[in-house]
Amino acid sequence: MDLTGRTALVTGSNRGIGRAIAEALAARPLALLLCGTRDPDGYPPLTPPAGGAREVRPVALDLASRESIDRSVDGLGDAEIDVVVNNAGVMTGGLLEEQDVDEIYAAVQVNLAAVMHLTRLLLPGMLARGRGKVVNNASISGYAYFPAASTYAATKAGVVAFTESLRRETKGTGVTTLHLVTPGVDTEMLDATDEVYGGHFDTSGWDRQQPAEWAAKVLAAIEDDSSILGPGGKTAIAKLASRGPAFLLDRIADSMFTRTPRG
Repeated sequence: MDLTGRTALVTGSNRGIGRAIAEALAARPLALLLCGTRDPDGYPPLTPPAGGAREVRPVALDLASRESIDRSVDGLGDAEIDVVVNNAGVMTGGLLEEQDVDEIYAAVQVNLAAVMHLTRLLLPGMLARGRGKVVNNASISGYAYFPAASTYAATKAGVVAFTESLRRETKGTGVTTLHLVTPGVDTEMLDATDEVYGGHFDTSGWDRQQPAEWAAKVLAAIEDDSSILGPGGKTAIAKLASRGPAFLLDRIADSMFTRTPRG
């Protein structure tokens, strides 16, 4: 996809992967980059380099409820979104019987329902213009369903299913999709993942990419009009195992998981 003169929106762009993707997009010749965040006034300044985006604008984007998403999109005014990067997400995990029910509902809302709702609101404009790219952060957890990740994996598997169904639905319209099989990226969320899973799951062998490294791959996939971006590295083995006989992933999980809290 040629990004020249286009408008892009990134959700959860104030930190981590979202911030890195926003910085990578800012270096492209966009007309407008909208950086979704709950607190636009506190958004860390993002100055595009020479030849980059003509305008970078933090915008209020609250994905916590149906009503807040509607208000957020209304607040975008007449901006014609060509690329939406559904990046925002929350982490919950651990043994299911110990997970907080409010946190389970929040994860389903932000990680899955908001992705579908926001895309539903932006898609008609893309279809009318005959162009657009929907980029969804699916995570390796959308493929490899490890213990202690039941809720998070369920939401990300839903993102994979949603994106692939939409890809087939929009074929020939000029609107395409890309789902990101995001590996371990060295961010605050990965630290939170270590904390949530760490009591029961050995995360010491996980791959850890730098946010800028992953963002560069995401931008290349957008510009190449790819429909899926794999994780690479050792994480790719887990993705491959997830599509083989169940016992392969079972063995990997058995080697890393214990119901008894780890020391």
